[in-house]
Amino acid sequence: MAQPLEGLTAIVTGAGRGLGRAEALELARLGARVVVNDYGQSGRDGSGAASAGPAEDVAAEIRAAGGQAVAHVGDVADHQQAGELVQLAIDTYARLDILVNNAGILRDRMVFSMTEDEWDTVIRVHLKGHFNTTRFAAAHWRERSKAAGGPVHGRIINTSSEAFLAGSAGQPNYAAAKGGIVGLTTSTALALAKYGVTANAICPRARTRMTEDVFAGFGEPADGRLDPLAPEHVAPLVGYLAAPAAARVNGQLLVVHGGMVAIAERPRIAAKFDTAKELFTFEELDELLTPYYAQRPPHETFAAGEVLALKHGS
Repeated sequence: MAQPLEGLTAIVTGAGRGLGRAEALELARLGARVVVNDYGQSGRDGSGAASAGPAEDVAAEIRAAGGQAVAHVGDVADHQQAGELVQLAIDTYARLDILVNNAGILRDRMVFSMTEDEWDTVIRVHLKGHFNTTRFAAAHWRERSKAAGGPVHGRIINTSSEAFLAGSAGQPNYAAAKGGIVGLTTSTALALAKYGVTANAICPRARTRMTEDVFAGFGEPADGRLDPLAPEHVAPLVGYLAAPAAARVNGQLLVVHGGMVAIAERPRIAAKFDTAKELFTFEELDELLTPYYAQRPPHETFAAGEVLALKHGS
C-alpha cells in the first residue's frame, strides 16, 4: 500500500532538533524524501557557530529507518542560502512538493528594554526566513504549473504561535513575527491557489529547547506515558497538511498540541457602533465605548497593570 507522501519531496527548516526534527521524521515515515535544514547553532538565541551536526544526525536517522534524506546547513534568513536550499531539493530529487517552515530563535525581553538588534534578529529569522524559502518554492511551483498546463502538488506549512493570538509580555519581537507569518500565509494561500498550492499555518505547543522556560512548570509524565507536550503530537498534523488529502485546506490557522487540533476562525466583529451624526465626537465615543468595555468579562480585556494569564493545556 502506497504511503500518503510517497514520491514527494519535502524541506523542513530548523529540523535538527525539537519540533522540526519530529516533523521531518514524520514526513519521512509517510514516504516523503526529506531535505533536513538546520543552521546548527548551539544557542536558542541564535548564538554559536553553525554546525552540520544536527541536520546530518536527523538525515542519518531517516536513512537508517529506510527513508531518503539529505542535510542542508544554512541560514534561511539569508535570501541566497534559502534559494540554495530549495535548489538542493530540486537538484537532488528533481522536484519540491512540500515546504515546512519551522526555523526560529528567541531573544526575549520586555518591550521597554528590548534592543534594536534583538528586535531585528528575531523578525529576520522567523518572518524573513519564512518569506525567503516561500519565495523560491512558489517560483518553482509556478513554473511547474505553467509547464504542466494545470495545478501541481505544492504544500506550505508555516509555524506561527499562540503568542500572537493571546499576547506574550516578554516577547514583542516573537509575537510580532508570528503574527506576520499568519499574514504571509494567508496572502500566499490566495496567490498560489490557482497553481494547486496550499499554504497553512500551525500554532503548536511543544516542549523543546525553545520553550523550556514556558513549560518549566508542566512536568513530564512519570509513568512512561507520552508527554502531552511532546513534539510528536504536532508532527502528524504537518504530515496531513502536506498530503493530497488536504487539498481543500488552504489559508487556515490551526492550534495543535497533546492530541488536540483546533481550527481558528478569522477575526470577527464583536460589536458595531454608528454615529448619530455625520461625524463621531469624543463625547459620543465616550458614551458608547466606555460602558461597553466596562461590562466585558475580565478575560476579554485588561487595563493597565493587569496581567493576562494563558494557562497552557487549558
